[in-house]
Amino acid sequence: MAKGPEAFRTISEAADELNVPQHVLRFWETKFSFIRPMKRAGGRRFYRPQDIAVLRGVRRLLHDEGYTIKGVQRLHREQGLRHLIGAGDGESLPPPDAGFAEAGAPDLDPAARERLGEALHDLEAIKRRLDALLKP
Repeated sequence: MAKGPEAFRTISEAADELNVPQHVLRFWETKFSFIRPMKRAGGRRFYRPQDIAVLRGVRRLLHDEGYTIKGVQRLHREQGLRHLIGAGDGESLPPPDAGFAEAGAPDLDPAARERLGEALHDLEAIKRRLDALLKP
């Protein structure tokens, strides 16, 4: 019998639903203060539906969109939890570096920016080809 959409999930159920190993969820708890599952006696974790929605957004940002841990932390700090949940629901996102450049990073001259843009375009095309080849 499957659980309803409002039921709490164990860490193994959450990991299966998100297609990540359990240790990744525990690691994310150490890196993202906004991930706080309920813990019962013995430290057993239970994820609420909203926790799963947040984790889905974090997973998409890190695994699919190319964000770094610091980038997701900054996105949460500047855009809020709703933005992360929206990411998990498939809402459009700014590029990983849009407005999230490291403090003190040097500005690029237009020629260098153009070369990087071309390289990024080529890499994205290669990724699309690889994704198509890896689909079952």
